[in-house]
Amino acid sequence: MEQHGLPLVIVVAAVSGGGKTTITNHLQETLPECKALFFDDYDFDGPDDMMQWIENGCKPEEWNLSPLVVEMKKLLSEPLDYIIVDFPFAYLHRETRNLIDFAVFIDTPLDLAMARRMMRDHGSSSSADIRMDMESYIKRGRQGYLAMLDTVKLNSDFIVDGTQSIPGIASAIIEKIKSAKEGRISE
Repeated sequence: MEQHGLPLVIVVAAVSGGGKTTITNHLQETLPECKALFFDDYDFDGPDDMMQWIENGCKPEEWNLSPLVVEMKKLLSEPLDYIIVDFPFAYLHRETRNLIDFAVFIDTPLDLAMARRMMRDHGSSSSADIRMDMESYIKRGRQGYLAMLDTVKLNSDFIVDGTQSIPGIASAIIEKIKSAKEGRISE
């Protein structure tokens, strides 16, 4: 453990299917003294209708992130160098923004993200279920993806090309994280 005190908190954001979980897992396996948290592991109070939430502007403040905040604060007191959080909002939520040291956005083209999401979520789905999901995406879901590009991406410290290999993306992030950590230590 380094002598700077608190672990560096890095959030990894991307559109659905953009690689957040894969890269967070890879970083956790690669970085020393590191723990990871995953947004999807929590049961948050949030919008009941995701499509309506998207139409209303995808406001992160409509999510109560208390369970994640409690866990982040708990990990900050542990002897860690890094806390990696798979988290879709970067600095945009008031409950988490002051806990974050560095926000990464994996910039994955929407067609690639959609293909990954379909493979992940519909491995054994019927063609009718896949068609319904695609219709929902075309009708309203794509708007949410575009909103992320207009908000979360622009509020991130580092944007990495999501078409690279997993090791390539992770290496680029680690290089930036080390620079950020060195800057924090020298302050």
